[in-house]
Formats: sequence, structure tokens, C-alpha cells
Amino acid sequence: MDMDAYARAPRARLRSVADYLRWGASRFAAAGIDCSQGRQNPRAEAEYLLARALHLEPEDLSGLWTARLLPEEGDRVLQFFYQRELLRRPAAYITGEAWFAGLRFRVDERVLIPRSLLEPFIEEGFSPWVEEDRVQRILEIGTGSACMAIALALRFPDASVDAVDLSPDALAVARANVRAHGLEGRVRLLESDLFSALGGERYDLILSNPPYVDAVAMAELPPEYRHEPRLALAAGEDGLACLLPLLDAAPCHLTSHGVLVVETGDAEEALIRRRPELPLIWLEHPAGGSGAFLMLAEDEG
Repeated sequence: MDMDAYARAPRARLRSVADYLRWGASRFAAAGIDCSQGRQNPRAEAEYLLARALHLEPEDLSGLWTARLLPEEGDRVLQFFYQRELLRRPAAYITGEAWFAGLRFRVDERVLIPRSLLEPFIEEGFSPWVEEDRVQRILEIGTGSACMAIALALRFPDASVDAVDLSPDALAVARANVRAHGLEGRVRLLESDLFSALGGERYDLILSNPPYVDAVAMAELPPEYRHEPRLALAAGEDGLACLLPLLDAAPCHLTSHGVLVVETGDAEEALIRRRPELPLIWLEHPAGGSGAFLMLAEDEG
């Protein structure tokens, strides 16, 4: 079904903001869209897309439920809904934006949609394992949109941040976000396969949310995830294709008091089986579970 056919039936019946929200939420729920990359449920996805199509924030809609949309406004809302329902395009790519650690970032299909189990730990400065006054240099491996690198730069204002990625396309998005947040002087972006472009440089904090989706899980991903770069998700048969090389090389790039923090997601069990001897501190997420670890250079030594 093309966009014209999708919009033809409801166009004459939908008038108010409330009408469009009800229709979109109902369509999304019936279609069984996957919301794990965005607002977590069909109604919230519809509300967000409706608001952004009208150049508003979702919270702005509360006093506008009975307001009637102009024809061109309704067409834009239906275009957003069409992309979300039938093309299964994630909401963040439709609007070109996503939020992480309370910050807005520009995103498109060149980068993963910002999300990470590490978000609350970044906001807490990795306390008590990291002493803020000892953090002068930070490295993020696999920066994508640079959302974590930027959040780290703002959380540790006295530190310089290097952010690397294997993808030139991802780095183009990262540069736009670094400029938008006015951090060109503190966040350095480099094209690098893990540590390959860094020589012998060492860091007080190294952070990474690397690819960790195994082959079985990749084959079962919802359609929404097919819009994200495969390079940033797929990690071989057991999900460890990137994690193990990262772990092997990281100690050579940590200062004596340095800390390595890595998200493993569902590859956690596979990593424990392969490397049971590693002194990993598993972080308990506020919502429950782990899927991320911290390793101290002094323990590794």
C-alpha cells in the first residue's frame, strides 16, 4: 500500500488532534509494531509522532485535543504514521532525533538509535568506582551518534574525550552532534577499528556499547531493527566477535587507575563461559538485571 492509499480512507474522518492520536494508536497496536527502540508502547509512539509532525513536543498536546488540524498538518501526521506502521521505520529515524541522558541528538539510518544500559551509570559518573577528579582522558569505542561521548564530556567537564568508530558514515552523524552541543574542542572523533588508530594512548575511562547480537538473535530481530546498521549490531555466532578483541586490547590503553566499562546485553552469559577468569564487576541496572560490566585496571594487572 502506498502513502496515498494509506491516507485516503481516514483523511475525511480525522479532524482533531484527539482523532489522529486515537487512530494512530489503534493502527499501531493492531499492526503489532515493535516499540523497544522508542516510546515502549503504541500509544506513546503515536503521540510522539503526532507532536513532532506538528513541530511540538508530546507534552504540548495536553491542551490541544479538540484543536482541528489543517489539511497539510494532517497529511504530515499521516505520512509519519505510514512510515511507522507499514514501513516499520523507527520513530527516531522518522523525526531525525532521539534522546539520551536528557540530551537531544540527531540520528538517521547511519547510526544506532541512542539507547544503552549504561545511561544511568553515565549520569552517576560511575560512582563509586570512578573518581571524577582523576578522570582526565576518556575514550568511547563505537561511538555511533556520539551520544555517549557527548554525555560523558558533559558529565566530566574537565576531561577530554576521544570517540572512535569503524564507520565513516556514523562519524559524519557524530560530527553533527558534537557541533550541535558545542563540544568540538573537547570531543575528538577518529575512524578506528577498536584501538587501531590510537597508538599507545592511555585513558582513565574507556566505555563501549559494542555489537553483541548473536546470529540466532539477528535472524529473529523485529523489522524495525533492519533499519539500523547491521555493523553496529551483529557480532558473530555467539555475540562475542567484538567483545573479546576489545577485552584483550583494553588493558594496554588504560592508565594504572583506569576503568573499563562495557555493555554486553544478551552476550553476558556467553562471555562468562568464555572468560570465567576475568575480574568483571557486573553492574546492576536500576530496572533490574545486568548486561554491563566494569573492570578496574588494578584488578586486571
